[in-house]
Amino acid sequence: MANERNTLTYRDAGVDIDAGMDLVERIKPAAASTVRPGVLSGLGGFGALFDTKAAGFRDPVLVATTDGVGTKLKIAIDSGEHATLGIDLVAMCVNDLVVQGAEPLFFLDYFATGALDVPQAATIIESIAEGCRIAGAALVGGETAEMPGLYGKGDYDLAGFAVGAVERDLILPRGVSAGDVILGLASSGVHSNGFSLVRRVVAMSGLSWSDPAPFAPEKMLGAALLTPTRIYVRPCLDAIRTTGGVKALAHITGGGLVDNVPRVLPDHLAAEIDLSVIDVPPVFRWLARPVAPGEMLRTFNCGIGMVLVVAPDSVAAVTEVLTRHGETVTRIGEIAMRKTSAVVLTGKLNLDG
Repeated sequence: MANERNTLTYRDAGVDIDAGMDLVERIKPAAASTVRPGVLSGLGGFGALFDTKAAGFRDPVLVATTDGVGTKLKIAIDSGEHATLGIDLVAMCVNDLVVQGAEPLFFLDYFATGALDVPQAATIIESIAEGCRIAGAALVGGETAEMPGLYGKGDYDLAGFAVGAVERDLILPRGVSAGDVILGLASSGVHSNGFSLVRRVVAMSGLSWSDPAPFAPEKMLGAALLTPTRIYVRPCLDAIRTTGGVKALAHITGGGLVDNVPRVLPDHLAAEIDLSVIDVPPVFRWLARPVAPGEMLRTFNCGIGMVLVVAPDSVAAVTEVLTRHGETVTRIGEIAMRKTSAVVLTGKLNLDG
């Protein structure tokens, strides 16, 4: 030990500061591509500055969210496919912002790993920037933490933090009443909830991530399950701002329709939803083989990633705006006076096949 005095470095302990700096330089162009009005500073400082007045707000209320992508990460790590996880991370945060009527302003990420793999980390953060571009948010900073001994070889974790703003008099939900119509927007697949159950189903099937997906044979199973979460921000904001008929939105995440729709309803109202009209994507029919229908509804979105509560006389206008943005819109029910449950399900979800 005496002969080793003053020779130990941080790199010897498993942390490579130079690799971290290399990553910052590599991702600067991706972050710069997300800059939007209101950004006063970007990567490199101790904090990021944002001017809501420069972003066009007159009386803004800030809305903040944080989320991750759950054990969907494990599929990416095991399959070596990392190129879309950042979109998931952004989506899980900004879709929660827009349900309040808020426009995403900026985003920060937290990336933690045992040993920094610069190309891998850059791929992930570049996909975060892609998610920010889709949502209209600026990627203004984040944290890359190299923690040897805490994470196994190849393992990492992600968290995201988004801040948005909404004019005080436009905060959602507002004015929901009996007779309002419930519209559902199609999901792109499993999104980023329920992946512990997904992984259990895959293990029971005996398939590997590189096998053809039973529900999408043209893709490998890992890649098919990693289809990124749909970002609904721009279509929903456009519908809110141009029609005046959107009263509430619910992001359908863990808990499904049953647990998420009641979060935006007054205590005296209920959502009556017809499951038979939902176009269930093939991935859910495959997952449902060993899973009970009730468990499917409480765990997954089952084909509906976002719900809008709309005034009856605005349904056509809202549908037109959403469709123009490329959304698949389905009228799935209506709001009624509550008798017992906050959600009343009718019809049967088509999980056969």
